[in-house]
Amino acid sequence: MMRTPSAYAIACRRADGSIVSTAESLPKWSDTYKWLSWPVLRGGATLIQSMALGVKALNFSARVWEEDHAETETVTEKIIEQEVALVSGSVDDTFGLAPVKVVMPSEGKPEDRSLAQSAAAVGSIIFGLLFNILLFLAAPLVLTNLGFIWAGWADSPLLTEGAGWLATIKGYAWEVKPHSWLAFNLVDGLVRMFFFVVMLLTMSRLKDIRRVFEYHGAEHKTVFTWEKGLDLTPDNATQQRRQHPRCGTSFLMVVMLVAIVLFSVIKFDALWMNLVVRIALMPLVAGLSYEVIRYAAKKESGAIFKFMTAPGLLLQNITTQEPDNSQLEVAIHALDESLKLEPATGDQLPVAA
Repeated sequence: MMRTPSAYAIACRRADGSIVSTAESLPKWSDTYKWLSWPVLRGGATLIQSMALGVKALNFSARVWEEDHAETETVTEKIIEQEVALVSGSVDDTFGLAPVKVVMPSEGKPEDRSLAQSAAAVGSIIFGLLFNILLFLAAPLVLTNLGFIWAGWADSPLLTEGAGWLATIKGYAWEVKPHSWLAFNLVDGLVRMFFFVVMLLTMSRLKDIRRVFEYHGAEHKTVFTWEKGLDLTPDNATQQRRQHPRCGTSFLMVVMLVAIVLFSVIKFDALWMNLVVRIALMPLVAGLSYEVIRYAAKKESGAIFKFMTAPGLLLQNITTQEPDNSQLEVAIHALDESLKLEPATGDQLPVAA
């Protein structure tokens, strides 16, 4: 998927080798709602729009996959005889005279399939949000608190003699009383980053995810090719870097750095209050992070912004892999289709995926 300031395009390669795509102009919310163009707030609007485009991309790719695999399979007489021979050790000459046709369940109306796909995609996003809250907010907070108590850097809970296991868990995990909130939030942020890197490394070992990362690399190389004014060809794109400053990976790393600073102002004894406020502050964290990424992408941005985005560029060595020419062709096709809908592209940049 490629997104330009005024449009987006999604391209997929079919099983027969052809490339299919869909493209559409993006509504400019800031024209209707001027406040959505304000700094920080525009980051939240962009994030919501990106999530909506993600749902559309999932639905489109799912439809292409279904069309490629919609043909019914016919089991031939030879296959049946081989299966029977494997099971019984002998072949019944009359058993496999008629081929067996596997009838797939009815796919239903296109509208129903589209609705089901959208519901599944939305359900996946909700599950992903809950999973991320648990893994990247709740778990680091609890583990950091337990670590600080064990190290003597936080007040131990006051437990009565003979307290049960439930009271013990509540005592150690329910209250947060570190001696230094700055140190606590720094360690909490480092634990969060550790979880994130381990998750990416684990995912990168999966064959299908690695292929996704290869397409991610193809998107970045294609964007760099366009930004340098070169012809959009696989040969030119191959020579470009995979790491791009306007990438979702860099954005997530900046989110974690900004969160360390912003969460340092949270000082509640109750762990659940710290968690609730951190969740409530995430839109602000995302908005501030968007501004950092936006400014760091400019050539004249200061060293501090370059420093903040450097971890994300490093992490892209995992989330982007070297693509082949066929993957570059898909990325180029998507960018071409997106640029066709741009009213003017002379001074506007595609958004790296």
